[in-house]
Amino acid sequence: MVGKADLEKVRDCVYDVPSSTEKGMRVPARIYMDDESVKTLEDGAIQQVANVAHLEGIQKRSIGLPDIHFGYGFSIGGVAAFSETNGVISPGGVGFDINCGVRLVKTNLTREDVVPHMNDLVNELFNKVPSGLGSNGIKHLKGNEIDEVLLNGARWAIENGYGWDEDLKFMEENGCMAGANPESVSSKAKRRGIPQLGSLGSGNHFLEVQSIGDVHDEEIAKVYGLEKDQVVVLIHTGSRGCGYQICADNLREMDKVAKRLKMSLPDRQLACAPIDSVEAQHYLEAMACGANYAWTNRQMILHWVRESFESVLGQDADSMGMHMLYDVAHNIVKKESHKVGKFNRTVYVHRKGATRAFGPGRKEIPQEYRDVGQPVLIPGTMGTCSYILSGTDVAMEETFGSTAHGAGRVMSRSGAKREFTPDDVNNMLSKKGIVLKANSKPVIAEEAPGAYKNVDSVVKTADKTGISKLVAQMIPLGVVKG
Repeated sequence: MVGKADLEKVRDCVYDVPSSTEKGMRVPARIYMDDESVKTLEDGAIQQVANVAHLEGIQKRSIGLPDIHFGYGFSIGGVAAFSETNGVISPGGVGFDINCGVRLVKTNLTREDVVPHMNDLVNELFNKVPSGLGSNGIKHLKGNEIDEVLLNGARWAIENGYGWDEDLKFMEENGCMAGANPESVSSKAKRRGIPQLGSLGSGNHFLEVQSIGDVHDEEIAKVYGLEKDQVVVLIHTGSRGCGYQICADNLREMDKVAKRLKMSLPDRQLACAPIDSVEAQHYLEAMACGANYAWTNRQMILHWVRESFESVLGQDADSMGMHMLYDVAHNIVKKESHKVGKFNRTVYVHRKGATRAFGPGRKEIPQEYRDVGQPVLIPGTMGTCSYILSGTDVAMEETFGSTAHGAGRVMSRSGAKREFTPDDVNNMLSKKGIVLKANSKPVIAEEAPGAYKNVDSVVKTADKTGISKLVAQMIPLGVVKG
């Protein structure tokens, strides 16, 4: 069993598990974490990072980010890149909520403008945006519209009146991942996706009105169009039941491949297939569809956010400056070019609970941000701050352009419900002046701040190690939960 005793300190907040630690490891495992957090890190999560290092074609190292915790096969907060010539694709390296991600919407409003209307605004957002376990969207898809969503992503939403053309510029992949093939998505996944499009869901998904707090890098903040006390909105949701079913369907197929090829896997949950196999290509086509569904979902929610602000504040969204800063994906496989050794190579980067953090100059970054690096959005938990960072050259060198994605759980949902009551959490938020509206009382307890790592520590580690650069803090004002 690989655990904390096997960690070798490389530099402050960076630890390696050498490839010699366990038979079968092809590359080292690396974990980015401060000393205090390492003390409470589950050995199981460390073992999972080491397990991924066993997979065929893995490049440089298996990576655990500052918010790492135990997951399905891969740890959540895990990154691994595989060679296009002899690597593999593993659905466990993406997870069940394909393209769970975060979108940040700017305004030209200040905290003083919005706080007096916060109760009305949160109520309007709650009423406009469907949320909760199994929640259904407002838009009812007809005929083959679900195929159009899976193929075209956020562009479909905009063409149907949900948003502005300019929104596409500020999403990863411009809101539509190439290679999507709706024929690779099962009828069950489509049936699950049809009623849920345009809904927030439950669990850790949320919609939050925030204001910019401390600005740590004035130059980059200016490029991003951010300043202290500015009101912003953070949207956190993914591909709902459609993405879950896509993952479940393909895991079964990958398991068959692993058995047929007699793969030596340290964990069955790492079921995978060679990149050039029919099964891997089928999964990539279906996963791209799931990613496109999620971008469409967040696009529709953005539309209703704008409508809610218009209704409560009596101004149109454009005059309130409700433009997107950026939209990032947390659970996805991307075909990218990265330096491996002395050369740039094409690799398939698996990010599971990880944010892309491309440094300055990458063509994938919108032109407006290219000189300073990609915006990175790291949400906190209810009642805690969230953060905006930027991508860095260090991330490009060490983590395949990746950084943390959030606080990371330290307590199970059942454990959180035993430890906290909904009233306790509500009272805590109320004392901080935060307005909460939730669809489910148990979810309030499950999502209590105490059930998560300290997001401040996660962000400080990301900044200190250089895998992203701290730009600004966001302070919660109002929260909508499923």
